[in-house]
Amino acid sequence: KRVVFLKQLRSGLLLVTGPFKANGCPLRRMQQSFVIATSTKIDISEAKLPDHLNDDYFRRVSLKVRDGKKDENIFALTKQKYEISEQRKVDQKAVDAAIFASIKSKHTSENAVLKKYLASTFSLRHGVYPHKLNF
Repeated sequence: KRVVFLKQLRSGLLLVTGPFKANGCPLRRMQQSFVIATSTKIDISEAKLPDHLNDDYFRRVSLKVRDGKKDENIFALTKQKYEISEQRKVDQKAVDAAIFASIKSKHTSENAVLKKYLASTFSLRHGVYPHKLNF
């Protein structure tokens, strides 16, 4: 998917977002080797990113195995499902709003095209090499 680079975290990973409203990609950490940079630029210098978006924010949450009653079968143990916290939802909406505001204010002539560009998926065909492309 096409994403917007927000910042580099202390661990060296990149903080990117879709934005979620455009293509369904949430705030996430990505390794640099999985990213292909393009010449398309969005000025997000005025966008305020929350300070708590760091590596600790994205740590895995250990899901505990909960058991029913003691007398039940041991194979009846169920694992808890991961649920997105309200903090992540609020942060995602804030970052998406900041990105869309910067697109709207700075890129007025390309507004609709840029939104479609972010919503489209990236793919390569047979015989097309990413290192030979000029974005």
